[in-house]
Amino acid sequence: MNDDRKKSVAVLEGGWSSEHEVSLMGSGQIAAALTDAGYDVRRIYVRRDLRQLIDDLTPAPDVVYNALHGPYGEDGCLQGVLECLGIPYSHSGVMASAMAMNKPMAKLLFEKAGIPCAPHLIVTRDEYLGGEVMELPYVLKPLNEGSSVGVTIVRVDTDKPGADHDIWTHGSRLMIERFVAGRELTVSVIGDRALGVTELRPYEGFYDYEAKYTEGKTEHLVPAPVHPEIYAKAMDYALRAHKALGCRGVSRSDFIYDDQDGELGQLFILELNTQPGMTPLSLVPEQATHVGISFGELVSWMVENAACDG
Repeated sequence: MNDDRKKSVAVLEGGWSSEHEVSLMGSGQIAAALTDAGYDVRRIYVRRDLRQLIDDLTPAPDVVYNALHGPYGEDGCLQGVLECLGIPYSHSGVMASAMAMNKPMAKLLFEKAGIPCAPHLIVTRDEYLGGEVMELPYVLKPLNEGSSVGVTIVRVDTDKPGADHDIWTHGSRLMIERFVAGRELTVSVIGDRALGVTELRPYEGFYDYEAKYTEGKTEHLVPAPVHPEIYAKAMDYALRAHKALGCRGVSRSDFIYDDQDGELGQLFILELNTQPGMTPLSLVPEQATHVGISFGELVSWMVENAACDG
């Protein structure tokens, strides 16, 4: 900091998306680390009440650390409020946040940037229930969710969700993506630097919500034991994706690496997360530690690089 006054930071936590608990898993340690780093920290529990949020942000802090996840906190909505209030905030701005959360738009921009994506379709509920829309196997994904919420792998006809399946609670349209068998890789980007590649090996199933946030469900291999060319390509693609969406701060890109026929295989980007988790099992802090950046240094960097896009 440039003066002796402690910079005030409001850590926003909670929210009302399906990732409410993910936010609360990380916000406490974010606030503690920032306090230890010398910031004047206050935690604000965010409800679906804009008037209350504005009151809670009065007097305005120097910076907002946005620890929300999912719709309304990560998709440009909250970022727009903070832009109107003129309060610098962590992570990406309105446009980048909105585009990253909208899977079809993000895929379009990834492809324009030369990053391979698995083939996909967007279908309505009626179209999906009305007949065969893509050859099996495939993956069903809500259009605007994170943390693998609602993701369903359909390998055989009996896996297909019916009209009363929970997946339709996430909207009347879904993305259907060709299923790619392979290894799950992830790359964190901070500023203009890719930190490293982690391979994620769930002990059962795929890297879903439970595998992400339950201790002992997934093995993290840092650095990922893949061919050096694939390692470099994953780092390059993650940085390209970060730039293609106009992200700032920290992002994390997830990939599937199909090496079923051996090295060198095919690498596909799955999605980019503009507000990666900061829980004890999260991947960005793990990769940062691997390259010598402590958790306190990481969240302090986020505060010092907070901004408004306007």
